[in-house]
Amino acid sequence: MAAFPYLCFTLIFLFIAINGVPVAESSTLGVGYISRLLEIQDRERSPPPVQVAAAHAALNRLIPSHSSSFQLRIISKDNCGGEYCFRLSNYPAINHGGSPEILISGTTGVEILSGLHWYLKYYCGAHISWSKTGGAQLSSVPKPGSLPPIQDSEITIKRPTPWSYYQNAVSSSYTFAWWDWERWEKEIDWMALQGINLPLAFTGQEAIWQKVFQQNFNISAQDLDDFFGGPAFLAWSRMGNLHGWGGPLPQTWLDQQLVMQKRILARMYEFGMNPVLPAFSGNVPAALTRVYPSAEITRLGNWFTVRSDPRWCCTYLLDATDPLFVEIGRAFITQQLAEYGRTSHIYNCDTFDENTPPVDDPEYISSLAAAIFKGMESGDDDAVWLMQGWLFTDDPFWKPPQMKALLHSVPLGRLVVLDLFAEVKPVWATSEQFYGVPYIWCMLHNFAGNIEMYGYVDSVGSGPIDARLSENSTMVGVGMSMEGIEQNPVVYDLMSEMAFRWDRVDVKAWIDAYVQRRYGKLVPSIRDSWNILHQTLYNCTDGLMDKNRDVIVSFPDVDPNSVSTSSSLLSLPGARRHHHRLALGRAAYPQNSYDYTHPHLWYSTSEVIRALQLLIAGGDQLSESSTYRYDVVDLTRQALAKYANHLFVEVVEAYQAGDLRGVRRLSQKFLGLVDDMDTLLASHDGFLLGPWLESAKQLAQDDQQKIQFEWNARTQITMWFDNTDDEASLLRDYGNKYWSGLLRGYYGPRAAIYFKFLTRSLERGDGFELRQWRKEWVTLTNEWQSGRSVFPTRSSGDPLNISRWLHDKYLSDPGSSRAGGSYGVEEK
Repeated sequence: MAAFPYLCFTLIFLFIAINGVPVAESSTLGVGYISRLLEIQDRERSPPPVQVAAAHAALNRLIPSHSSSFQLRIISKDNCGGEYCFRLSNYPAINHGGSPEILISGTTGVEILSGLHWYLKYYCGAHISWSKTGGAQLSSVPKPGSLPPIQDSEITIKRPTPWSYYQNAVSSSYTFAWWDWERWEKEIDWMALQGINLPLAFTGQEAIWQKVFQQNFNISAQDLDDFFGGPAFLAWSRMGNLHGWGGPLPQTWLDQQLVMQKRILARMYEFGMNPVLPAFSGNVPAALTRVYPSAEITRLGNWFTVRSDPRWCCTYLLDATDPLFVEIGRAFITQQLAEYGRTSHIYNCDTFDENTPPVDDPEYISSLAAAIFKGMESGDDDAVWLMQGWLFTDDPFWKPPQMKALLHSVPLGRLVVLDLFAEVKPVWATSEQFYGVPYIWCMLHNFAGNIEMYGYVDSVGSGPIDARLSENSTMVGVGMSMEGIEQNPVVYDLMSEMAFRWDRVDVKAWIDAYVQRRYGKLVPSIRDSWNILHQTLYNCTDGLMDKNRDVIVSFPDVDPNSVSTSSSLLSLPGARRHHHRLALGRAAYPQNSYDYTHPHLWYSTSEVIRALQLLIAGGDQLSESSTYRYDVVDLTRQALAKYANHLFVEVVEAYQAGDLRGVRRLSQKFLGLVDDMDTLLASHDGFLLGPWLESAKQLAQDDQQKIQFEWNARTQITMWFDNTDDEASLLRDYGNKYWSGLLRGYYGPRAAIYFKFLTRSLERGDGFELRQWRKEWVTLTNEWQSGRSVFPTRSSGDPLNISRWLHDKYLSDPGSSRAGGSYGVEEK
């Protein structure tokens, strides 16, 4: 502990340098527009003793050794100039042991825990992330009785805007599908520590719908079996993309998920959060067309099923102008209130998300949106509509007249838009602040829970500030709207802090401090490694979404003769920037046959290999650190994955040149690399297939459910929908994962089939048998999805030693064509 005073002084100095101290009140026009809802939420919040007790229980779960070192209390917003805030102060000196040392005050339980996190981070050099990404680094926290005091006795940190939003409509399936209460409790604690006070709460809604449709609209349980998707596909059945796929849902699932939702909501309310409940978007069971034959119900088009399979595709949408729409909307809101006993009065509905209105007449659009809101308001007089703004990013239909018609159809302050992809494509800047409507600046960042070291941290550290300080700003919060979590902890650590940031962040200084916090000590080579990562992996400025299409996890279904292997594609990162149609959850952007899209590459691979070398060089000092072990595995994986992309092109080049020996040698090297990467991933709990499958089975009530749930889990991460013998679904590999077990058990064997047909083609002098390759690939996929093999749930092997070995084997000789090096990618 001798070095702690220096560490403490350094962190506090960096805190002041990075953060500054807020000296002026801040309120946007948007905050004024939602003031009525804020007043209602404040009035209906859980009593202060309940929030304090919940915060103290979370403190005890996080760091039980220090549960007596902090005194927690709720204070009025009047103590913070009418804003939400937390205050850190020194507790009056008491000489006997076990006494509080630091007083943390906050306007809600969330602010209290945000204050705790801030103190641990900036006064004790601690770090908190998801367990899978290394967990909490608390070794730097001094023992009770020795906690560092607050400079000037007290510091107050206010929120510049009232809300911190969290989740995405599809997070519930990509990440939360199989969670039990233990995992949910950890996540809600994490939310509160990160300052999140506006989370989605979508669990269990199928049980509500079952009661609504059966009790009010004469729809049977059998009809609903065809309406709901399976446990791993509920996000997409809720959005009307599919029906029945992966189902039917057992009644025990419906019941247990409703119980889980009640526990989730209870804990969120105890912390003082404002959970966002779902609202009716128009998606209805097919049976409703029989019960209400005169209703305005439209059948939607095919959503990527093979040959428009009616068992899964072409769902039904009730027109919002039909009187039945308001009736169903009211019934759904009313049933939720009856089940849960309370609400935060804010509801998510995304009727127009990739469901373009049939005509572009602004008056018609306005009438649709007004009817949607009426469905909410008829069930809750104080309802506010929270809408994802993805449609304004993604769909050219929404020109200014159409946007205004939608946004202005609801009374001002009763509609809030999520600027969903603001770190890359901010809509606020091109729409006159959503034409005067309140919005939340969101970081989307991740698609489908793919694993890729990626981000644009400079934008995260400045974008929310620029938006809030812009003229006539209607911004009312910040948010994290990723499709999947438990990846890239540096990005989420910074983004969560933006809920309390008043000025642009000096990201270079922030990352220097982050490195020291994450590992608990300063190691110069590792700091240098992170400086490179900041300027490469975490500096994606090309304006594209990062949907992982690495060859290992998204193997091309392509005739090898059609693959471009020109040196320009390999040498210039910009040449790989093929534009994909942006998509979120509802629409993947599947590859067509004979179309090989080079994976996204926005940085110099040789620089990233240098960063890996520096990270490994400092590893002996941090080999016992879980956060370090995660990072060294992740960075090694990242470097090897890009090398595999290059190696695949080399295989194809050899094939196109008629080099049979080269194809055999290089394809074996590729398959060996996949096997080695599986060994690497097996060395950290954050990269295992086993927990995903086992958690699915643990929610099952009998053997039949175990088979169904495991099939759901395996299918979501591989290929959706039925396939013909030789036609693979276009929805394949969208939810791909770099998980040990998946590489060796599925991705590797799939690549081996493709390489077998390359070799056979050259041996026989015939063309590539594309149809036969597909047959064997589809067969492999179907067999793997129905498999019952058990995979480890605990890591094995030493991450540092394995990373060193793989670096030396594949990446150590930049000048050799047989090693990774820069593998053709020039310096930027």
